[in-house]
Amino acid sequence: MALRTREQYLADLKKMRPNVYKFGRLIQDVTTDPATRRVVESHARGIDAAHDPELADIFTTTSNLTGRTIHRNTSLMTNAEEMIYNSKFKREMYHLTGSCTGALCVGWNGFNVMWSVSHDMDHELGTDYHPRVKKWGQTFQDKGLLVAGALTDAKGDRSQRPHQQRDLDANLRIVDRRDDGIVIRGAKLMICGTAAADEIFLLPGNGYREEDRDFAVAGVVPKDIAGLTIVETRRPSDGRELEEGFDCPTQTGITQAYLLFEDVFVPHDRVFLAGEYKYTGPIITRFTATYRACIGACVAGQGDVMVGAAALIARANGLSVKTFRDKLTQMELNNETTFTMGVGAIALGEKHPSGTWLADSLAAHGNKIHVATLPYETKRLAQEIGGGIVETGCLPSYLDFTSPEYGHLIQKYVTAGAGSAETRARIARLIEWLTIGAGVPGCMHGGGSPDGARMVVFGSTPLEKYAALARDLAGVTEDLGEPARKK
Repeated sequence: MALRTREQYLADLKKMRPNVYKFGRLIQDVTTDPATRRVVESHARGIDAAHDPELADIFTTTSNLTGRTIHRNTSLMTNAEEMIYNSKFKREMYHLTGSCTGALCVGWNGFNVMWSVSHDMDHELGTDYHPRVKKWGQTFQDKGLLVAGALTDAKGDRSQRPHQQRDLDANLRIVDRRDDGIVIRGAKLMICGTAAADEIFLLPGNGYREEDRDFAVAGVVPKDIAGLTIVETRRPSDGRELEEGFDCPTQTGITQAYLLFEDVFVPHDRVFLAGEYKYTGPIITRFTATYRACIGACVAGQGDVMVGAAALIARANGLSVKTFRDKLTQMELNNETTFTMGVGAIALGEKHPSGTWLADSLAAHGNKIHVATLPYETKRLAQEIGGGIVETGCLPSYLDFTSPEYGHLIQKYVTAGAGSAETRARIARLIEWLTIGAGVPGCMHGGGSPDGARMVVFGSTPLEKYAALARDLAGVTEDLGEPARKK
């Protein structure tokens, strides 16, 4: 089929069985409900971009499965250039929305990861997972589906492994195996973009051992599959979507969800891993390498918006941007650091025998650590430039701002430099939303814990090799091994 359009996408969402809840109520139509329509709008803008001649190079590509033009977020990334386009895609999406669009992102990565891992499993075990992934991938591309990705389990007691939990459902697991598929139970938590997705790509949340084989499960399910309940979570300053005017500063937004699986049947052709626990480690390794390389583009894209908003608020306050030259420069340096380190991780990667590209793990996890720190500095600088109106929470609401009794007085005293009072208020509310409100992406734990990334960086650092280099240069002949642990 031709590239999917916004109208087709919205129509498909409307056809789905209502199973999304928020604020204690069932959402009948995610495309129009105030609690979810903004995240749907964010994703729809990604679909629009594929039809924009100026953006089509980033948002479309040619399928190496069918030779047809497809939405890039359904593609297989077979070389470094194609994976770098993943980064360009993410940065541009933040320009278009100011926020995260997980259903244009994580399922895309899951498809690429399972393409290579299923190839390895079939080669080593004689399974038939790879043809299943390929068959689903063709549907993914032909229909231009938006697919959220679900890795994070509830986990339960972090000191215990999955099979040791008091409640085994703390990690998504297989509870029944049938000739025609599997039955799964448990939960995936904090899953981004679910309300805007057509389907959900399930992956194991950790590397597992033999006794945890029932938790080694991967596959794809429709968002409205029987037995799945979705609860959209609340974000800081959430609820403003029910208010008026500039108090919800954009028509876009982000939502995450709890996915509650109660004996959900997944048919055979949508199951890509079912108990092969030895391959959960490679899934996690490959997923995090690609994801953490490209996530630097996400925070860079939002950082670009913050640079622009900081410049605008300076002028609205009556000051030249030159007053804040050093701060604005540092903000942009932060953006380019995460973006280009991610690109470097991709460039240092290698091609897998299945044909897909794998990013360099050490550099990618190093980038994740920067993603967990530099964006917060960028946000702080935006707040410094903006002043108290953006950070203290002291800007009156839109309803007070437009009150027929006293609104004219508020506007009189909000007016400062260039532009009207409303212009200054809109920019201030946007910065508030980007830095301390519902627009904040998961810089710290989105894509995994920075402490986990530090473990990978330390474990991947060839300390003894570097120590030998230093020893030779210093002319040291003694063997300085690790001291014995004191009892």
